[in-house]
Amino acid sequence: VVGAEPGRQGPVVKGAPFSADLVTETTQALADGNHIHQTSTSRLYRDAEGRTRREQSLNGLGVLAPNANLPPVVFINDPVAHVNYALSPSARTATRSVGGRGFSWNGAAGEPAQKQDAAAGSGRRMRNAQAQSDGQSLKTESLGHQTIEGVPAEGTRTTVTIAAGQLGNEQPIQIVTETWYAADLQMAILSMRSDPRSGETVTRYANISRTEPPHALFEVPADYKVTDSSGRGARTVTK
Repeated sequence: VVGAEPGRQGPVVKGAPFSADLVTETTQALADGNHIHQTSTSRLYRDAEGRTRREQSLNGLGVLAPNANLPPVVFINDPVAHVNYALSPSARTATRSVGGRGFSWNGAAGEPAQKQDAAAGSGRRMRNAQAQSDGQSLKTESLGHQTIEGVPAEGTRTTVTIAAGQLGNEQPIQIVTETWYAADLQMAILSMRSDPRSGETVTRYANISRTEPPHALFEVPADYKVTDSSGRGARTVTK
């Protein structure tokens, strides 16, 4: 069903190993007063060389309805060997693709805070200019520092205001995103987004451990059937 790790490709992060649960909660309010609340959890690992492992059910990827009770899948990204694996533990199979790079796990949680001052300033100016051309206003403010799950983090709140009439809306619409960035781990560990059009989404890391995960987590078990995936099609290989 899937042959590569989900998420946006990003830089490889070395020297910051960890393991944690990634919890995403969405809440949508309906016009009749009803609410839809959904929660998905995946298990994440990263070693000191930047290898990553993600364990989750296909339900969490939105393949079918959340209550479909699908089996779990595992995604391994090895930027050292330049290879990705998609594992099916229930079938004892793996799909391998060459050219593995690092993946960002914060796509659903909002953009990670920019730590380079020059780049951040340039990015804010570009976003402000784009927002103004789209009939929007953009405001960014610092929320200071706090410790989350034992990890120091820096908070930023971004508010995008869509002017009345821009989308046929009678009143201005405000979209608020609050992001807490952990410099030690080089990623956002908590993000909250509120959009009156789609509801609220909270993405957070829980049960964070800073110890080096076992190396075996980033390898395909010896009894798995491995299939190579390439532009020329798939073929089975012997481990």
